[in-house]
Amino acid sequence: MLLHNARARRGRYDESLRDILNIQAADESRAWLSTWDGLKAGPTPLWDLPDLAARLGVGSISMKDEGHRSPLGSFKALGAPIALIRLIRRLWPDENFIPAKLVAGHYKARLQDFTVVSATDGNHGRALAAAARSIGCRCVIVLHRHVNDERRLAIEQLGAQIVQIDGNYDESVKEAARLAGEHGWHVVSDTSYEGYETIPRDVMQGYGTIAAEAIEQRNQGSYTHVFIQGGVGGLAAGVVSYFAERFAERRLFCVIVEPEQADCLFQSAVKGQAALATGSVDSIMAGLACGEASPLAWRFLHVLADAFMTIPDDAAVDAMRMLAAGAERDVPLVAGESGAAGLAGLVQASSSAEDRAALGLDERSSVLLLNTEGATAPALYRQLTGLRADDVLAAQRGWLARQKEGA
Repeated sequence: MLLHNARARRGRYDESLRDILNIQAADESRAWLSTWDGLKAGPTPLWDLPDLAARLGVGSISMKDEGHRSPLGSFKALGAPIALIRLIRRLWPDENFIPAKLVAGHYKARLQDFTVVSATDGNHGRALAAAARSIGCRCVIVLHRHVNDERRLAIEQLGAQIVQIDGNYDESVKEAARLAGEHGWHVVSDTSYEGYETIPRDVMQGYGTIAAEAIEQRNQGSYTHVFIQGGVGGLAAGVVSYFAERFAERRLFCVIVEPEQADCLFQSAVKGQAALATGSVDSIMAGLACGEASPLAWRFLHVLADAFMTIPDDAAVDAMRMLAAGAERDVPLVAGESGAAGLAGLVQASSSAEDRAALGLDERSSVLLLNTEGATAPALYRQLTGLRADDVLAAQRGWLARQKEGA
């Protein structure tokens, strides 16, 4: 289902939005992140997929591959560490904690009794646990019933204490807040709620790195469209705000993609305010299985997102397989179930003449997609695709070697 956002606007980036998310703070975050050994050096790959573009009837498709961002396997490695660094520096303003020394563990003795807590669908909690381990503070992660054992074990292996609840993601957010109040811990969440916006802002600011790299990697960002995953909206707000400030009226046409049963941003667009999803929220796209939009993220998306669309779970699985298969001119890619959602949205839109017209998609369109995660749950990836992630990565290396030989 596709919904055009009549409230979307172009032009100069609004000062009230710039006060919250801006390029200067995003670039500062990027510089701090570059000192953390939890991330791989340099930008993530930007893959061109010409055969897929021809198949879908667009000029080009560029896939920013966040599965290569870090051993954690997802874009979340950009948000949680920055939020934790900024939180610690705010709490101890007179200590003059240097970000590079923080993530190198120079202040472990000072911070060993400091505890952070968060709810997660998997990737944010894993990133927060990794950052806390590097810095030397304690970390507690609240998991809901839909988080599978692979993701739980990955978080535990990073030293975090796990609290499991029977409810869904939104209930785990409430439980994290309750535990923080009871124990004097600090919530480091990627979703905002009443009275809690500063840390989600910091998380979103970290995601600006993705936009900055995409601009540098392709002719100053000569894209016409971006299909970007929804969730609570933090990724989309962090990325689209960067493009909006940089390009003003020439910013990309932004399409938000969500699971049918976790459509909180779609419903927010319908109602004109941050809203709840209408479905069960139990999607195979675990990172997007969010029932309540982040009010802070919605402040950006209600004027910077041009369209909202929902996709069935099967579409995401089909997109995972499509990316894994590659083509003669398309490198094989490992995309998790949430990572493939943007492509699934583009495939769905491209199959409808009405949707193509509504989105302005044609043979001149240059589409940016974000693979937000690799196989962060390898057994689930194999179950859904019939392929081992390691075998797809081996095929990727083989494809790249052939391209190099033929150059």
